[in-house]
Amino acid sequence: MTLSNGVELTGLHHVSAITSDVAANRDFYTRALGLRIVKKTVNQDATDVYHLFYADGLGSAGSDVTFFGFPSTPINQPGAGEIGEIALRVERQESLEFWRDRFETLGIEHQAITQRAGYQALPFTDPEGQRLAIVAGHGNEPIPGGTPWERATVPVEHGITGLGIVSITTGRPDATLRVLTEVMGFRVIEDRPDNGIPANRTVLLETGKGGLNGTMILHVRPNAPMARLGHGGVHHVAFRVPTYEAHTAWNTYLADAGMNVTPVIDRFYFRAMYFREPGGVLFEISSDEPGFTGDEPLETLGESLALPPFLEPQRATIEAQLRPLPTTPDITTREYGEALEEATR
Repeated sequence: MTLSNGVELTGLHHVSAITSDVAANRDFYTRALGLRIVKKTVNQDATDVYHLFYADGLGSAGSDVTFFGFPSTPINQPGAGEIGEIALRVERQESLEFWRDRFETLGIEHQAITQRAGYQALPFTDPEGQRLAIVAGHGNEPIPGGTPWERATVPVEHGITGLGIVSITTGRPDATLRVLTEVMGFRVIEDRPDNGIPANRTVLLETGKGGLNGTMILHVRPNAPMARLGHGGVHHVAFRVPTYEAHTAWNTYLADAGMNVTPVIDRFYFRAMYFREPGGVLFEISSDEPGFTGDEPLETLGESLALPPFLEPQRATIEAQLRPLPTTPDITTREYGEALEEATR
């Protein structure tokens, strides 16, 4: 839906979650899932904490799963007001069997193949309990996927190509849906009762051209306790706009609509703004441009600690606060489960 500001959200940009063990997180998302670490940087608001970006081989917008490394956080407590399962897309139905067999071989906890928003999906969890799924496209999805990294541990034809579907839970469905549909322009495509409990519903929504990367699942749980964020939980979900101009227009539009939105923040790799929907979930709107190659070449993305220009004068202090985390291909392209002496240096 094109809104009164003349633009629309074009899909999912990234999700940012919490890990308490950055080395184990690196191993799982690169070596087990075959994603590329395209940026090893720091949380710009807490520079003693790593911010790791995993994506496709090119670092394409819409393919990012990112993690803040907070080592002392307790485990996430699910509930209302949270982002739940992150469904990562593949382009072929037969890839689900590949991933099921891979998870069984590697000892990764997973469930049976099921459905998510009309797509075949394989739910699983990472070592910290983060809820994930592999979701298979129907072919010719309206929002194209990214490009798997050819050096990854996973064959390119089965590689993850980006974000597919994100789920959130709300205890305030009327207010949450009003913001999603009337303010943000999402379209409701299904609204059905859930689990035989009249108060619970599952609402499917889409933005942009819909399909994978344009779909959200809203779980209505009015009687659920509020979630408590910790490791294995998601901090925020970001939605895409293509240009700086569209991003600025959204900031003005949200402020005029009465949303408590932050000013535009230049994250160097993209521009950002943040606001909470009434149920408590933190939303971000991010620009697709400029991307991850402004401070390091595509060939060596993610191999060194990257700092945006405004943090570069603090490099010595920042590096002294961080435990070394090797992210070169000799680490990230080794099969999951193989011993890595380098990781202990």
